[in-house]
Amino acid sequence: MSTQPQPQHPMAGMDAFAPAEIARLVQTRGVAKANAGIVPMFVLAVLAGAFIALGAMLSTVVGTGSELGYGLTKWLAGMAFSLGLILVVIAGAELFTGNNLIVMATLGGQVSVARLLRNWLVVWVGNLVGSVSVAWMVWAAKWWSAADGAVGATALTTAASKAALPFGTAFVRGVLANALVCLAVWLATGGRSVVDKVVAIVPPIAAFVAAGFEHSVANMYFIPLGLFLKGDVAVEGLDVTKLDGGGLANNLAAATLGNIVGGAVLVGVVYWFVYLRPQTLGRPTSSRRTGHD
Repeated sequence: MSTQPQPQHPMAGMDAFAPAEIARLVQTRGVAKANAGIVPMFVLAVLAGAFIALGAMLSTVVGTGSELGYGLTKWLAGMAFSLGLILVVIAGAELFTGNNLIVMATLGGQVSVARLLRNWLVVWVGNLVGSVSVAWMVWAAKWWSAADGAVGATALTTAASKAALPFGTAFVRGVLANALVCLAVWLATGGRSVVDKVVAIVPPIAAFVAAGFEHSVANMYFIPLGLFLKGDVAVEGLDVTKLDGGGLANNLAAATLGNIVGGAVLVGVVYWFVYLRPQTLGRPTSSRRTGHD
């Protein structure tokens, strides 16, 4: 009896997807994300906010009390923070910063501007709910009292420093942060296995955390946690005068706008221009597996 050959699964194979293939995958997934129902979109966004908050929580623990020096300590804290995006990508969730890449589908005419903005707004709000919820829970659990209160001191110092950033500084740091986050998402999309994706995510995320850049969703956890801690933790010489609602709003506005520029423009628009624009105009690009495809 003859058997018909089975079609190869799109994820079969050992090699990572080529850059042009990644661009098409990101664009296709962007269409699905933009057209999802509001309720599942919001629930998945709450999950993403919680996942990023858990990564931020772990990062704070790892960065507390280290005697390894500034650079290595920050790098290890960044690796710990990678847990958040790993959970988002592997477990499945809707993250505002990663969803900046939906702009590629909009540029390709597959997603309207209204649908794009709807996704960004719903997901941003959902991320805020998830992040603040975890911030409240770790505060209520007295997690901050670990290491004789040193963990709480680290968390409060982080929150105060972020809330005190001038708008322009937070904006530029937001640009840099989400360029790296979206590159992490881009690299993870190129992987075929869970291991591929995890390994691809860690270096860019560790880099942005170690460098001290501003991620809007992470700050939805860091700064509210600092607000919760103000009555419980004191750090000698720490200025917390700007750690208030105004400082939170200033940072989130600047970081969000910067994240959009870094993710949507520096990654999404650039890669659409290189790999998808010719297809839109009817001139297919090559999918040769080189670093320039």
